[in-house]
Amino acid sequence: MKAVVFHRVGDIRIDEVPDPAIEAPTDAVIKLTASAICGTDLHLVRGTVTGMKPGTVLGHEGVGIVEEVGSDVRNLKAGDRVVVSSTIGCGYCSYCRAGYFSQCDNANPNGPQSGTAYFGGPEDSGSFNGLQAEKARIPFANVGLVRLPNSITDEQALTLSDILPTGYFGSILAEVKPGNTVAVFGCGPVGLCSILSARHFKAGRVFAVDTIQSRLEAAKSLGAEVIDYNAEDPIEVIFRLTGGIGVDRAIDAVGIDANIPHQGPGVVDAKEKQFKQELHYVAPETNPQEKNWHTGDAPSEALRWAVASLAKAGSLSVIGVYPNSLMVFPIGKSMNKNLTIKMGNCNHRRYIPELIELINSGSIDPSVVISQRVPFSSAIDAYKAFDSRETGWIRVA
Repeated sequence: MKAVVFHRVGDIRIDEVPDPAIEAPTDAVIKLTASAICGTDLHLVRGTVTGMKPGTVLGHEGVGIVEEVGSDVRNLKAGDRVVVSSTIGCGYCSYCRAGYFSQCDNANPNGPQSGTAYFGGPEDSGSFNGLQAEKARIPFANVGLVRLPNSITDEQALTLSDILPTGYFGSILAEVKPGNTVAVFGCGPVGLCSILSARHFKAGRVFAVDTIQSRLEAAKSLGAEVIDYNAEDPIEVIFRLTGGIGVDRAIDAVGIDANIPHQGPGVVDAKEKQFKQELHYVAPETNPQEKNWHTGDAPSEALRWAVASLAKAGSLSVIGVYPNSLMVFPIGKSMNKNLTIKMGNCNHRRYIPELIELINSGSIDPSVVISQRVPFSSAIDAYKAFDSRETGWIRVA
């Protein structure tokens, strides 16, 4: 079968790889009908999150049809249409039973202290082959695959795999309540789903901070008040528009790569230029060695802004991806403002059934965040466009 395969930083290819097979009684094999490119995939391709094993199939979001199930998969059968939870959980450890599927004790082959297991990720996540492929093996399929009603389209279902639960989780961590003012930093797919979710929880006002016009327009179409951080100081604007108080809740929906584009209004990071010059989607002999510009010497811009934007006794939710190497956090300002801070990898499987009901009822339509639809054969070109933040490229299916 064909799949998008990681070879080294900046070098990904569509390769012919062996078809997956059942390896454990709780496995299933599915045929993918839709997949997507996520910002997390870019972290891996850029090297801002390190540790990718060459030969790993990328991608952690997918919708498909069950082809084969192991003997202990009792709730699914061949032909079922399913969405894949991008993080992997066993369903029976104490963490899964409490709803913390992303902290499962058994899914990650590196051991219970290794953290979240997910598809298409680095070695410390288990090096599970991902979902940007024609077929995939799904461990613990009796838990990680959720059947879909025919009323939900593939595009809607695709968002259930990761970005919609993550945005929903972000609003839950931020403790968004009716009437709250909320600032969302980053208007990529997860940021847009955070806006959708904040409005679902009846936020009074939602501010959206980014600098890419197509993303700001998308945020505005969802009812957010938009701020272009490269044209004006987002903190000054937020305080002005909230009467000098700040927002009740803030969501960092971008993570470590907030350090790549800019270091402040109008100032392009020189390392961004160097990084872009060295990052190639070409033959490996012209590729750079793996690099990580973010070695713990500075918090991300989004994180600093999120803390600064909050009112006293506000709540911060961090759902953007950060590597273990990042060691700096604006702890002094946070402590002195009595902030509540919650963060983590989304427990996707916990929220997927609830979100299926919300989509079915018409309460949320996440397909509005999908901006590009390309055939599998164009996946590498889609990565290039998404990585370069080309106008209009928000979410690639």
